[in-house]
Amino acid sequence: MESGITVRAWHAHAKINLALHVTGRRADGYHMIESLAVFTRFGDRIEIELADTDRFSASGRYVSAVPLDDSNLAVKARDALRKQAGPAQTPPVAIRLEKNLPVASGVGGGSSDAATVLRGLAEIWRLDLDDAELARIGLSLGADVPMCLAAKPLIALGIGEELSAVPGFPAFGLVLVNPGTAVSTAEVFNALSDRHNEGLPPLPRDLDFHSIRNWLEITRNDLEPAARAIQPAIGKALSVLNKAGAGFTRMSGSGATCFGLFETGNVAKRAAVDIRSRHPDWFVAATRTMTSEADTHGQD
Repeated sequence: MESGITVRAWHAHAKINLALHVTGRRADGYHMIESLAVFTRFGDRIEIELADTDRFSASGRYVSAVPLDDSNLAVKARDALRKQAGPAQTPPVAIRLEKNLPVASGVGGGSSDAATVLRGLAEIWRLDLDDAELARIGLSLGADVPMCLAAKPLIALGIGEELSAVPGFPAFGLVLVNPGTAVSTAEVFNALSDRHNEGLPPLPRDLDFHSIRNWLEITRNDLEPAARAIQPAIGKALSVLNKAGAGFTRMSGSGATCFGLFETGNVAKRAAVDIRSRHPDWFVAATRTMTSEADTHGQD
């Protein structure tokens, strides 16, 4: 490691699809979506430092499900950025991933890890790349990576790469619950009965907890019925969140992680304690969403 270089750390925030409408399918097989996505203060953690040779390691609750070779999206992000910037500007680095989010769980963990590596390495390597260039590299890694680079409330269109920020979006409490089951995104999309659905309705003019909850009641996650048919435990997770007093519940992404909305972080924390006591083997996390103007380095 170079002298005077210290380890730097970033949070890789979980992505939550509050609403996800599937509106079509392209000729290349990619599905068209319209989604309102937010990001939580809870997520994975990435540490990076300059090193003598490239290294990638992982720790955390879900480390057993993390590939440590070049199939990992975080490693792919490093290699893609190096290819873009050239080897002279991109010396070896040690990347350490603390895997706190379940794998294949509908909250964009791998995509957020990749986005965080892109941002972190752009800083470490002092690369002159703007957000659009990073997003272009991110899209080559996966459709969710550009939105994870933004990590703020947004509307995603296309295959997820057409992003519009939602200014003035408030923070609220969330409880994330995964019953311990991974769900294949490809399997869920293949099981869809209808791929041509209506898009999202317009957002309410005044964005607060109650207006957002009411808006969500007239939206959908079009992947949820197929995912629940594949993995019935999703239905149980939603039921548990409802019994814990959530103002609104839904599955995120392609599952199996579900979320419950709570007006405050403290109410969410109490609900999480109750759920965890009843289901100690489940993934349960109380957190808060990032606001449009939030400091993206915080974590609950």
